[in-house]
Amino acid sequence: MSLSPEEASRFAVLLEESREALVGAWTDQVAQTLRGRLSRAELERQTADLSKGFQLAFAGGATDLTREAAAELRAQLSELSTHRARQGFSATETAVSVFAFKQALLGVMDGSDTNNLRDYVAVSAFVDDAALFTFDSYVRVREGLIADQAEQLLELSTPVVKLWEGVVAVPLVGTLDSARAQVVMERLLQTLVDTGSPYAIIDITGVPAVDTQVAQHILKTVVAARLMGADCIISGIRPQIAQTIVALGIEFGDIATKASLADALRFVLKQTGR
Repeated sequence: MSLSPEEASRFAVLLEESREALVGAWTDQVAQTLRGRLSRAELERQTADLSKGFQLAFAGGATDLTREAAAELRAQLSELSTHRARQGFSATETAVSVFAFKQALLGVMDGSDTNNLRDYVAVSAFVDDAALFTFDSYVRVREGLIADQAEQLLELSTPVVKLWEGVVAVPLVGTLDSARAQVVMERLLQTLVDTGSPYAIIDITGVPAVDTQVAQHILKTVVAARLMGADCIISGIRPQIAQTIVALGIEFGDIATKASLADALRFVLKQTGR
């Protein structure tokens, strides 16, 4: 059920006339759900801003949330979602903060007037849409935050370190999937360009298991490094991994492999005559 222009106009007047009582009741409702995680002053400011946003939307003739007159309200709801998502509030807590507006409205309306009750049913649908909009906005913000954090963790988990003059190493820990392999390749190649190193050691001591997919990722990284003029040595070939590689029929060709990172570094130093 959508608001009619007449109902929107009446609610604009009601919100203007009952602003103080409405904001106080709304703040009380939200405070119960957030359990003191925001100060009373901050909550009151948020509810006052949203109340004003609803009032302006209704005064502009907004019969649903998609109308141009509700653009400012949508911006406020998006800002609330972003703020709450970054502060660690849940999606439910954020949406309930908008749903609570209905209870506050009911408190300032004359329930004995049947016309008011019909108006309330119509405005409830509008508020529900606003709460769902807030929920969707919150989810998008959280997904963005999680994606950024995942990317940062991915970069931190694939460091490229300089072991010696002309020798860099990539100590891999954990499972090597396609996304992480791409990051490893990009960081290694950039480091080779920055340092001019002719040797790179790919250490897989921390990789729990090597299957065909992991081997393919490693081989692609080696080939890319060779195209940059650098030789790669694979270290960390434990007995279990060696057996798995043989059983799978994986061929590393002329790529040097060593049991430990120390062995690989000694091999490189010998190759350079040091």
